[in-house]
Amino acid sequence: MSENQWDESPNQKKDMNAGWEREVIEKLAFSAVTEQRRTRRWGIFFKSLMFVYLAALLGIGMYPSLKQSMDDAEGKGHTAVINITGPIAEGQEANADAIIKSLRNAVKDENTKGIILHVNSPGGSPVQSSYVFNEIRKIKSENPELPIYAVASDICASGCYFIAAAADKIYVNPSSLVGSIGVLMDGFGFVDTMKKLGVERRLVTAGAHKALMDPFSPEKESDKKYMQAVLEQVHQQFIAAVKEGRGDRLLINDDTFSGLVWTGEQGIKIGLVDDFGNDDSVATDIIGAKKRVDFTVQERLIDRLAGKMGASFAQSISSLGQQFMLQ
Repeated sequence: MSENQWDESPNQKKDMNAGWEREVIEKLAFSAVTEQRRTRRWGIFFKSLMFVYLAALLGIGMYPSLKQSMDDAEGKGHTAVINITGPIAEGQEANADAIIKSLRNAVKDENTKGIILHVNSPGGSPVQSSYVFNEIRKIKSENPELPIYAVASDICASGCYFIAAAADKIYVNPSSLVGSIGVLMDGFGFVDTMKKLGVERRLVTAGAHKALMDPFSPEKESDKKYMQAVLEQVHQQFIAAVKEGRGDRLLINDDTFSGLVWTGEQGIKIGLVDDFGNDDSVATDIIGAKKRVDFTVQERLIDRLAGKMGASFAQSISSLGQQFMLQ
């Protein structure tokens, strides 16, 4: 081996080492770039997939509204449905404020061809019922061409019938219970119970009648007569509203305003209601707009919970109080 060959050997080794390192670095760089591209492609894929998924959800959610808008654009229109179910009272789901808002929203919608009051209630507050009755009569005076029908399911009694009487017509099932045009005030007397338990009643009032109908004091005939007169006055207001709403259709006899209830079949015969029908038949055959849109104002869950808590607290401190109800 020559001296030159011996001298070149380390340089050749250096060149070989440098080439190997360069090749490794190039492969690592190429792999990194490839991985970045692959990651970018997968990122674009998943983002696109998420976009398609969200678009599908949005489309599903908006489809009913879009379909309604398309149908309304074609001139088909809809029947507005407002549910009045359960006790009619402030703080309850069926309260005057919510029902009136529902009615006004339905009237404002230019595609509303008619309104159905779907009623299923034993009654409630005469004040709340009167508010709704007056609002319906007001709407009818301002929009005489807009039909408003009441459709009763299981029961439409007392305060519920007060409201239904304002509608153009009342439709029922043959087995529906309707009527109960009366007013009541209920309570309890604990005088004898207190005597047996040895409990002494200590009551101080400012005002001769502040303890009117106190359940822990003996009943006074004068108090009873006074409250009877109050109930009679409210009853007459109820009767006047029913006469105004039903007009000549109502066959009046001694039982009409006695608080009795009748089946839907009996109610037709005495003019309390008009005909048999349900939401679908009234919307399709009477109003002529088969598509029904629910306009019932729903109370927010947090408001409902707060209201129930407040009502429970109030009830706990005044559970022995009395009130008169259209029931």
